[in-house]
Amino acid sequence: MTQVHEVVAERREDQGKGASRRLRHSGMVPAIVYGNNKAPESIQIEHRIVLALAKHEWFFSSVLDLKIEGESQKVLLRDWQKHPYKQQMMHMDFMRIDENAKIHTNVPLHFLNQDKSPAGKATGIVVSHNITEIEVVCLAKDLPEYIEVDLSDMDEGHIVHLSDLKMPAGVEIEQLKHGPEHDLPVVTAQTMRGAVSSDDQAEGDEAASEE
Repeated sequence: MTQVHEVVAERREDQGKGASRRLRHSGMVPAIVYGNNKAPESIQIEHRIVLALAKHEWFFSSVLDLKIEGESQKVLLRDWQKHPYKQQMMHMDFMRIDENAKIHTNVPLHFLNQDKSPAGKATGIVVSHNITEIEVVCLAKDLPEYIEVDLSDMDEGHIVHLSDLKMPAGVEIEQLKHGPEHDLPVVTAQTMRGAVSSDDQAEGDEAASEE
């Protein structure tokens, strides 16, 4: 079962660009929460709290327990705007979720044991992570914070497709619901052009020693 993380916010009354600028100057981040057949609500969150939360991958992909002046509601962070060069969050959008309805959201991939794999140990083989997050469909209670991709058996020429990923119970990959042509490669292991394999190198060394 996925862990739910708490985010504390306050309601705000002032609207408009001027009000948002004043909020940012006072150390707050303007935000909005919407969805689940309820009216949108303008809120504000302390910027120091947002910066601390943004250090965690789960903040952008997990179910959050948004607590507004003591009242809690389950949400996903759907959009955010950051300052182009300052370490400052400018605005955030949270979407309420129905815990009894399936949600569509992106989940990051965590690649494990690549350095222990035959491809990872070999010279001249490039292991490419072609996809780093996937869209999943599931109930909120089943939403994983990430999906692990074990590369311990990855060897030259191997390809890990979406259909090869081990998904938790109740979690589906959205793209695979649209046909086999959407079963995209997630990880590939290919020999670099011009690279010399260990066998070729050994044969070359043996030939040189015989001359």
